[in-house]
Amino acid sequence: MSRVALVTGGTRGIGAEISRHLKAAGRTVVASYAGNDTAASAFAEETGILAKKFDAGDFEACTQAVAEITEAVGPIEVLVNNAGITRDGTMARMTRDMWDAVIDTNLGSCFNLCKLTFDGMRSSKFGRVVNIGSINGQAGQYGQVNYAAAKSGIHGFTKALAQEGARFGITVNAIAPGYVDTDMVRAVPPDVLQKIIARIPMGRLGHAEDIARGVLFLTADNADFITGSTLSINGGQHMY
Repeated sequence: MSRVALVTGGTRGIGAEISRHLKAAGRTVVASYAGNDTAASAFAEETGILAKKFDAGDFEACTQAVAEITEAVGPIEVLVNNAGITRDGTMARMTRDMWDAVIDTNLGSCFNLCKLTFDGMRSSKFGRVVNIGSINGQAGQYGQVNYAAAKSGIHGFTKALAQEGARFGITVNAIAPGYVDTDMVRAVPPDVLQKIIARIPMGRLGHAEDIARGVLFLTADNADFITGSTLSINGGQHMY
């Protein structure tokens, strides 16, 4: 029987490519999204992947969505916490609402979905969780104290939860992408983007497929001795 995989933020950008790769690997994939109905409908029609609309940063919405997914296709055994937003600004310009929105969506969603699926994984003695962090959670970034804090929090969250899940056959890992050629990065002014690329030893932006292949590796049934790890996929931009 195909294992059910939930990918939050799974209908666009990196998340969409993760969803495609997991489906190609034989998973029954559900891709969540928060707002863009047109893009989600087009993705679902193109791929045959179920697109489920809910706010991953809202615990009650997640509770209802997980129950509906479980009823429709079965218990979630592979979870990819990819949902993320930016609300950039220096500390002088950042409001509490900008802080809360990023923390709730980027980090709070990891708690919400892990909380709601962990017991089921523990009962079945199998689970694969991959949390999508960021190079900016490892190295920081000017004007992103909220985003960097949330993504850095993901790395600590991953290491702690991995210790809880290990004896139940649940692995919990993180991926820290560098700068990937997505809509979010394409919105960066060209001169700034060139400076970013100049700092990447590989000489290019990452591709969504680069991240998806990492997720595929970490969520494989036989990837059972890798847990609490962060896989940095950044072209060598940040090494430590």
